Amino acid sequence: MIKNTFLRTLLPLLLAGGAGLADAQPMPGSTFPVQPPQPGAMGGGSLDELMAWERQDMGVPPQQDLHGAPFHGPTPNKIAGGQVITTKGLLPLLQQAGMQVLVFDVLGSSQALPRALPLAWAAQPGSFNDATQQQLAQALKQAAQGRTDLPMVFYCGGPQCWMSYNAALRAIRLGYRNVLWYRGGVEAWQRAGQPLEMAPR
Repeated sequence: MIKNTFLRTLLPLLLAGGAGLADAQPMPGSTFPVQPPQPGAMGGGSLDELMAWERQDMGVPPQQDLHGAPFHGPTPNKIAGGQVITTKGLLPLLQQAGMQVLVFDVLGSSQALPRALPLAWAAQPGSFNDATQQQLAQALKQAAQGRTDLPMVFYCGGPQCWMSYNAALRAIRLGYRNVLWYRGGVEAWQRAGQPLEMAPR
């Protein structure tokens, strides 16, 4: 069990770049590549390039409400009530000794990030008082064992996938305080040369 003081101290550092995880917002006027960096290179420079691609501004403002279909299209680079985490921030977070992190696969394909729990159904549009929200409340309570302070990472296909954005918004509305939207998703994970596993059924 992680002490709350440990979590309150470490997680902001991981997200703010205090531990070399530079998840900072891009400077005004900067431009990012349309295509992500080439896969496989794990040097600091390549992760920084990948981070810039993951955080690129597509001109879509953050939304308070759930996104309706289609789920494929440009997404915001911020999420109200939560944090955007990039691959550069996620890798050390998952490797941090003693840090309990929940990772949720909202894509629902045959392969997933290591240790990811399937949650594709949580992407449903609708309202924050529908049956999906009630089902998610039960699923997250069970996964987090009733805690609302655990880091929860939601991901799907990449920066043009809204599914994990919806699931993250639902979790935020349920009162979870450390919701991390991995906007780069599977695409960024693979570009960083990281392995996928067979998704649990």
